[in-house]
Amino acid sequence: MALMRASSPHARSGDSTSKVMLQVAAATIPGVLALVLYFGIGVLVNIALCTVTAVACEAAVMKLRNRPIGFYLKDYSAFVTALLLGIALPPYCAWWLPVVGTASAMVLAKHLYGGMGYNPFNPAMVGYVVLLISFPVDMTRWVGPAEIIAGAPSLGEAFGLIFGFGNYSVDGFTRATPLEIVRLNESVLLSQLYEMEPVLNKGAVAGFGWETANFGFLVGGLFLLFRRIITWHAPVAMLATLALMSLLFYDSGSSLSEGSPTLHLFSGATMLGAFFIITDPISGATSNRGRLIFGAGVGLLTYIIRAWGTYPDAVAFAVLLMNFAAPTIDNYTLPRTYGHKAARRATDLEER
Repeated sequence: MALMRASSPHARSGDSTSKVMLQVAAATIPGVLALVLYFGIGVLVNIALCTVTAVACEAAVMKLRNRPIGFYLKDYSAFVTALLLGIALPPYCAWWLPVVGTASAMVLAKHLYGGMGYNPFNPAMVGYVVLLISFPVDMTRWVGPAEIIAGAPSLGEAFGLIFGFGNYSVDGFTRATPLEIVRLNESVLLSQLYEMEPVLNKGAVAGFGWETANFGFLVGGLFLLFRRIITWHAPVAMLATLALMSLLFYDSGSSLSEGSPTLHLFSGATMLGAFFIITDPISGATSNRGRLIFGAGVGLLTYIIRAWGTYPDAVAFAVLLMNFAAPTIDNYTLPRTYGHKAARRATDLEER
């Protein structure tokens, strides 16, 4: 009888929210180091500005809500949001871009809905899209790899570019990204384009600098999988769908080619999105089957927007569009409840 009265089995884990967030942050280190190596210290300045703004916004909102500030800051969720947004922003962008983007992420995308656990959209991607729509010119000024632009900006030049003093212009350091180069090409064969563009011909598969950064985020993603912080379903579905779409529409390199599968997989924010953005347990799907659908949707939309849309790198838009779809996906992919023979939809539970 004692066994019959025992409670149902529960999954238990020793990882608190703060430990999970710190492991996620640690997993970005290989990718961040690659970005700093190729694009300079501006990457770290972005992350620092985003972090200070995120902590200030989190503290201010908690104060207004009469909640304990220290309790909510020590879960490090604000830091991870700031970290992901800082990574995604162009190095050496004006200081107010990280501030505005992070404030939008924290206040509009997170706390407007009730805080951590209630936000339907990924906060970092909301902040990024707010900036991309509001300041499109500033958000497309990506600096070129240091070797190609004859050296990254010095420390003095970096702070001059970011904080607006001195006679420095970021335009002197900017170069088109690999995805932009291929997307805008309409005149030469892809093989000729690779010969003409240093960013492409100095790279192995997807553009000098960008491919190394993506490989770094892939390594970090594998670490998260090994630690069971995330599951494989969403990343594999996204990457497989993106590779399949780019393979289906790859015409072997004409002037109208949208790029090879390796270009799409190892350029832009592909690996960052696959392992650090779409695996968000709050704004994504919750079941394993739902994660497969969610990830496939992100991969499909990423390719569609990259190939036929306005924005060369479309991960942020694809994620937010699938965030809209996540509740519907969950409704039809609920796992079987313990003790029941068949899965039930969320609407079935509401009707009862």
